[in-house]
Amino acid sequence: MTRTEPVADGAADGAPIALLQAEASVLDDADPLRGHRDAFVGAETSLVYFDGNSLGRPLRASVDRLAAFTRDEWGGRLIRGWDESWMQLPFEIGDAIGRAAIGAAGGQTVVGDSTTVLLYKLVRAAFDAAVASDPARVEIVVDRDNFPTDRYVVEGIAAERGGRVRWVVPPASPRAAGASHGASGGVGPVDVTSGVTPELLREAVGPQTAVVLLSHVAYRSGFLADAPALTRIAHEAGAFIVWDLCHSAGSVPVEADAWDFDIAVGCTYKYLNGGPGSPAFAYIASRLQDRLVQPIQGWMGAADVFAMGPSYIPATGMRRFLSGTPPIVGMLAMQDTLALIEAVGIEAIRAKSIALTDFAVRVADALLEPHGVTVASPRDAAARGGHVTLSHPAMRRVTARLWAQDVIPDYRDPGGLRIGLSPLSTSFAETLAGLQAVEAALRAEA
Repeated sequence: MTRTEPVADGAADGAPIALLQAEASVLDDADPLRGHRDAFVGAETSLVYFDGNSLGRPLRASVDRLAAFTRDEWGGRLIRGWDESWMQLPFEIGDAIGRAAIGAAGGQTVVGDSTTVLLYKLVRAAFDAAVASDPARVEIVVDRDNFPTDRYVVEGIAAERGGRVRWVVPPASPRAAGASHGASGGVGPVDVTSGVTPELLREAVGPQTAVVLLSHVAYRSGFLADAPALTRIAHEAGAFIVWDLCHSAGSVPVEADAWDFDIAVGCTYKYLNGGPGSPAFAYIASRLQDRLVQPIQGWMGAADVFAMGPSYIPATGMRRFLSGTPPIVGMLAMQDTLALIEAVGIEAIRAKSIALTDFAVRVADALLEPHGVTVASPRDAAARGGHVTLSHPAMRRVTARLWAQDVIPDYRDPGGLRIGLSPLSTSFAETLAGLQAVEAALRAEA
């Protein structure tokens, strides 16, 4: 199978297939980013990759970078590498993330720890700062459909610090009748095509709000939140806001400084192509860095790292938010993608992302809707991030079939097959071939 060949016509009408193939060819020919696809490992194969929103393809340059590091820096310089460059690498790469992907001036972004650990450290630091300024601020606001880690971290911090969680639930769909909304309540199904709107957040925040934790792009549906408006609402209520940028950094424009973010955390193995388990990044606005207290005090965050003193004295700036030894090898590969993003511009990447997801929705309407598939993502590109979720009761089994055929989406309950389209490494012909494979798998299941 090649990306430009239909997987199977089967019961599908050949005329729509031919039209879609012609459209994919025209779009690929006109794509200003098409020349970058060959820079990725595996782009030359027939495998269809729909999971760049979970783990991005590596760049060929990163293969060379990792080999050279092992041979020349780790193998050649050995422990001297810490003094020569490694100690500053978390900050240098953090500043590159700020420039290329999240709209942050230097000195506000650092790489280190996993997303979960960074979320814990920074949500707890913000919560403690809020309570210190006003003991009545004991609520952490988060939505019911946020990524599990975000919800679990918030629940743990509330229990640990004597706070409580204020749950935001998007408007109910027919399958969500009875879903609860309030300071507490059982987890119920939600309408995954919607998300946290300014109206919903205004209802949830108030004098008791300490911290608001939201995802810029929803992990299931791809719903794109209005980050500037939601940030203003949190600030008007006197609360801190923490943004989860895992599904937007490198795919959707972010302006952390211009939008007045307080704190943000994001992973680097999705659209930043850092590799499996590559460390996450943390952004903290410069105005807050000396106000927030690091809850996991480790030697790397001390004012004098090598003093080995009897008590902890925090460093100034972003160093104070490090805890242990930075995972240097894990942060190497993302440098190549950051350089590419900075070279082509995040706006060009976003334009390609919109074109890809719009095309995926059109193909789904033509080929998959007759099988009962619904698009469980916003149809308005302005309200949608870089992936599209297709809903059908058979999608878990369909995903297993596709993986066996080297067509790689992923699955998320309830009944959602996610089509993650990385703009720098995905073509329109590949997108069509993969969705034809979805149609064939649905026919096989039927």
